[in-house]
Amino acid sequence: MAVLAERAPAQVAPAAGQGYWAIAWRRFKKHRLAMGGGVAILLFISAALLAGALTPYSFDQIDLYNRKALPSWSHPLGTDELGHDVLTRLLYAGRISLLVGFSAALVAVMLGMLVGGISGYYGGWLDNLLMRFTDIMFSLPDLPILIIIARYIGGRVDGIIFVLSIFAWMGPARLVRGELLKLRNQDFTEAARALGASDTRILARHLLPNSLAPVIVAATLTVGGAILSEAALSFLGIGIQPPTPSWGNMLQNAQDFIWTTPWLAVWPGAMIFLTVLCFNFLGDGLRDALDPRLKI
Repeated sequence: MAVLAERAPAQVAPAAGQGYWAIAWRRFKKHRLAMGGGVAILLFISAALLAGALTPYSFDQIDLYNRKALPSWSHPLGTDELGHDVLTRLLYAGRISLLVGFSAALVAVMLGMLVGGISGYYGGWLDNLLMRFTDIMFSLPDLPILIIIARYIGGRVDGIIFVLSIFAWMGPARLVRGELLKLRNQDFTEAARALGASDTRILARHLLPNSLAPVIVAATLTVGGAILSEAALSFLGIGIQPPTPSWGNMLQNAQDFIWTTPWLAVWPGAMIFLTVLCFNFLGDGLRDALDPRLKI
């Protein structure tokens, strides 16, 4: 009797180049809201950068004979109380609001990685000191202090970025510290020490790069938070000052005309809402894609 050998199931070899980031990208593409949010953010950035080519007007061009006009072919989103083209100011305002959001997030993440890296790697009294300072910063009421500092800075873009950054680094610092507490005694860290690598090299080449995943997620959420904070300060009149447009000061200027020309408030409010929502979708998708424990 012939004995039929049972065929073993074929083994599928992993695709070449399928490292951590390639796998994360494949997982991220499955998250439709995150992909949509990322595409929308790229469109917002492109429109802001190409504002000069997309509209024939300048952001400070005034037409006193055509104030608070309804949307038309020449002014697709209408004009404001001074005759500015709303679409033009919306595009140029996107430059400022996105610049503030990205810059504040970048500075906050860099500060957070510095504080969290030192705290998590060295531990001991230095860790205790830095984390207690972080706790103090967390406990401060940020909005009243932001208002006070922003009033004295004078509404400069670099000043607003600085103000927002000093109250946004604590979250990334906590995340980096937690990651380094897990990584500092791993085999690859001990091997680097045994080879005579300095603490700075171990941190810069081995530990911090391996703790980037949660920091990237935090950075995307920080961008959205910074845009909201800038809009709040500008709405209160102590953020970015006219004639430089931002979505926040466009809302501030529109509040006196909310019942007569409501579209002056609708458009910048919608841009703030959509941009922050897209960054939240992006952060949610990155969190799922970069966490190897989740199955998606």
